[in-house]
Amino acid sequence: MAVPFYSKTFMQNPLKKHRDNDLEKRIDCLRSIPLFKEVERSTLLRIASILESWEVKKDERLFNKGDRDYSLYIVVSGKLKAHAGNHTFATFGPNQYFGEYSLLDSSARSTTVTAMEDSALLRLQQDQFNKFLKKIPSLSRALLLGLVWRLRDYNVFEAELTAKNLEIKKQKEEIEQQRRELEQLNQMKDKFFAIIAHDLRNPFSTVLSLSELLAKEFDNFDQNNLQIFIEQIYKYSNKTFNLLENLLQWSMLQTGRLAPKPQMANLADVINDTIDLLKGTALNKSINLYWALPTDSYAYFDVNMITTVVRNLISNAIKFTHQNGEVVVQVDDDPDYYKVSVIDTGVGIPNEVIQKLLRIDSNPTTLGTDEESGTGLGLILCKEFVEKNGGTIGVRSVVGKGSTFYFTVPRFAEKTQ
Repeated sequence: MAVPFYSKTFMQNPLKKHRDNDLEKRIDCLRSIPLFKEVERSTLLRIASILESWEVKKDERLFNKGDRDYSLYIVVSGKLKAHAGNHTFATFGPNQYFGEYSLLDSSARSTTVTAMEDSALLRLQQDQFNKFLKKIPSLSRALLLGLVWRLRDYNVFEAELTAKNLEIKKQKEEIEQQRRELEQLNQMKDKFFAIIAHDLRNPFSTVLSLSELLAKEFDNFDQNNLQIFIEQIYKYSNKTFNLLENLLQWSMLQTGRLAPKPQMANLADVINDTIDLLKGTALNKSINLYWALPTDSYAYFDVNMITTVVRNLISNAIKFTHQNGEVVVQVDDDPDYYKVSVIDTGVGIPNEVIQKLLRIDSNPTTLGTDEESGTGLGLILCKEFVEKNGGTIGVRSVVGKGSTFYFTVPRFAEKTQ
């Protein structure tokens, strides 16, 4: 029995409506892909109508890295992953897509794609896509516009990513700076307690012992012995005072309570006063201490800090020079700086020790030629003071022949730090 025409039409309408809905969904999926963003609806409709249905089972590979699969895939249902071995680069769920550039680029697949669960997809092959490019000239221009929009989006993303990377880099540098500062503080703490535990305790113990002996046995000592005891007490007391002064200046510098106060001053006054102060110490070891070619040398520096530097360097030179040796102060100038050198004919310093001399974390200490002791803190203080005044400090030495410690000070205010 023939089916009436109106009945046939009525039966076909639901199928047509379903197909239309399916095409609309496909068009929406295509339009969500940047490559097709500027393509006209009529063209999208034609492309949507030839999309192939594709199914993959769970753990089944859609394609492998290196495969010549030039197709765009749109996920209808399920879930897939792009991966290399066990490392997953991305996952794709319903209404997501991958492989759009394979339509234009005939290179091999860069990753493997595997279904994480049973999945249904739509597929557009490159050869089919190329037919549309030939038939519809406006498609090429629309695709180019889509790529331009994608490039703009990428540039914005790259700018944001660059800004984030710069922020992360800055944070990383700040953390690294804080780590270095904390490490330096720990090293200073260790040095501080080492000085208190050893270098301050020992001379104090000697002074206390000598003072106790004098107090108890004063009447039993003759004049010569009393003189020796008093000289020893003075010697250790003076050494302890100098150490405490260095320690106080160093700690104030580290805590920011000792700021340089530079002014125009004459280096000649600092050097002459220091030589006069230490001449007696040099004479006790028969050392010839003098300033070669003395002359006025006006520079811009903190007088107290640079006086401490000159005193420490000359004291060290005397300490490590043998009897009948020589310690010479020399000043050289250039247009911007004065260079002050303290040259001795002493024991010299091995290269491996020179590398550690001005470092708080590994600063070595050595007995002088007459068994004079020290903490190594003086050179650390010198380095800090010189740098705070905008100069540099260094050392040259030959073992057995002597050493030269030198530092610079700026001649003018604009050269300071």
